[in-house]
Amino acid sequence: MDVGAGLDRAVAHLLARQSPRGDWEGEMVWCPMISAQYVIVRRIVGRPVDASTRAGLLRYFEGTRTADGAWGLHPESPGYVFVTTLAYVALRMLGLERDEPLVKNARTWLQRAPGGVLAIPTWGKFWLALCGLYGWSGLSPILPELLLLPRWFPVHPDRLYCHTRAIYLAMAYLYGRRTVADLGPLGAALGEELFGAPMAAVDFRTHRHEVAPSDLHVSPGRALWLAADVLAAVERRLPAPWRRRALARCLDRILDEQRLTRYQALSPVNGLLDCLAIWAADPRHTDLAPSLEGLEAWRWADGERVRYVGARSNSWDTAFALRALAESCDRRADESRDRGTIDALACGSDFLAAAQMTEELPRLREAAREPILGGWCFSDGSHRWPVSDCTAEAVSALLAAEARSGTPPVAKPERLRQAATFILARQNRDGGFGTYEARRGPVWLERLNPSEMFGQCMVEGSYVECTASCIEALAHLAARDTALARGVQPAIAAGTRFLLSRQRSDGSVPAAWGINFTYGAFHFVKGLRAAGVSREDPALARAARWLIAHQRADGGWGEHWSGCREARYVEHPESQPVMTAWALLALLEVVAGNDPVVLRGVQWLLDRQRPDGGWPHGAVNGVFFGSAMLDYRLYPSYFPAWALARYVARATSSP
Repeated sequence: MDVGAGLDRAVAHLLARQSPRGDWEGEMVWCPMISAQYVIVRRIVGRPVDASTRAGLLRYFEGTRTADGAWGLHPESPGYVFVTTLAYVALRMLGLERDEPLVKNARTWLQRAPGGVLAIPTWGKFWLALCGLYGWSGLSPILPELLLLPRWFPVHPDRLYCHTRAIYLAMAYLYGRRTVADLGPLGAALGEELFGAPMAAVDFRTHRHEVAPSDLHVSPGRALWLAADVLAAVERRLPAPWRRRALARCLDRILDEQRLTRYQALSPVNGLLDCLAIWAADPRHTDLAPSLEGLEAWRWADGERVRYVGARSNSWDTAFALRALAESCDRRADESRDRGTIDALACGSDFLAAAQMTEELPRLREAAREPILGGWCFSDGSHRWPVSDCTAEAVSALLAAEARSGTPPVAKPERLRQAATFILARQNRDGGFGTYEARRGPVWLERLNPSEMFGQCMVEGSYVECTASCIEALAHLAARDTALARGVQPAIAAGTRFLLSRQRSDGSVPAAWGINFTYGAFHFVKGLRAAGVSREDPALARAARWLIAHQRADGGWGEHWSGCREARYVEHPESQPVMTAWALLALLEVVAGNDPVVLRGVQWLLDRQRPDGGWPHGAVNGVFFGSAMLDYRLYPSYFPAWALARYVARATSSP
């Protein structure tokens, strides 16, 4: 097999995907929820989408339906009442009539779904209530007064995972005001279409705890129902001044979020709600127009389709693309390295260096934010919410590019020390690393998860992937900066112990942000190897045996997304390029490059490589909160290229 030629094609493909400013970014595909909410927000605040955006959104909704006319929670999901209902409302707001096929088929699906729209999950009930399409009596209380509690109190919103608390702040404000938009005649029509009867005839209170089976991931337990009943009783007795004070504090925090993120918000999920909260406070509020404009940072358009995505992945994609390209340089002697690759490494490094957070946020304590200096965001950094593993992968990429390309370093020593400080601040007491912050709240808060559709979303966690990436970056920094080494070694040791504790007896390692055990194995191995764990270590041997045991008959690897929901390994019917690459990257750290398992995996990648040097998209490859699958569109470009580069560099070496 001519692996060198395959690697050359893969590198050329990857170079062609680099933007003029030096970064790589592929769409992170999720579901139509955000696009539907965007349409709803624009309609509510009286600034509907323009004709071009309307046409692009309609094409997007049409192209993302399931075969039976619904919309799911992710690209391979069956229909969800939550997503389908929001899409239905958005389509009607975009001017489609009730009997147009796109709308009629969705309504037919909703009418057949067990429980129908009345059983939409809590977050869906909330959005319908904002539109005047669901009674507020059908929702459990979302009290803004919780923000008035002392911050040390276990259920204070500031102790929640940052995405959850940002969403909660806006929901609490809108709930506290019982905000209802006037949709005019469309509202009455939508009510009858969704419920099959006038809304006045529906007792929404009796459906408060009802959840459609299609949408349920985490069943509400007795603790949550008891908490809801207690909050409802408390709300009836709250003095009016407390509500006014709580609403004012919520609004202050919402405005802090919008201003500190340059009006992009942590994500469009809370950004859309923030726009509604600002509008509810004052339709002429000076922060409303820039907040609406900030939503456009999440816009994605290709061809004639327009949608609003859940995240932008510039720094994330760029870091991995640089790591793949840097390792590809190992196959050549210094004097014969490809100039195009060297230039790409230099340009990409310049982009990454410029994306680092170099200024601290004002009002950190008031906004309940952690220091951001030295960190990198998932995106280009504009919204100033940096993440532990994004920072770690950026550091590793910059150092790899510098070492392999021979170009002058762009990562300044002081900036790298700031990155180390940022990473260290995200380590939890168990040795694992969180994402945006270290864990703030007690783990038992997960029992009060009200979302029903998502799991493990109440408090920040400790994650195999984040921990492995952070250990790796800290080890690289320690090797480069002897003054820093002493300070980071305890963190590396604690992180190593955490990783070892996460391995199951069969050698598998569950992940949280990728699918699933293959992704976990990739990070587990690279983290331990960077920490100095020997290839012969029993934990690495067990991980390798697990990967070998799960190689498919055709030589590739593939996992199905349902395993994330069920917390177990589920083989995909077909091998996948991305998962095969993850497996090879891990195995090549443990076994010999000429091992038959490796050779079969490399051959599988070569056989599936497209003429343009890339690979088919394959199945969804990412996940968050256990149920929401993602398709990272650039993963099939850089992970297989990285795997081939590592094979070529190590094929003749022994373990």
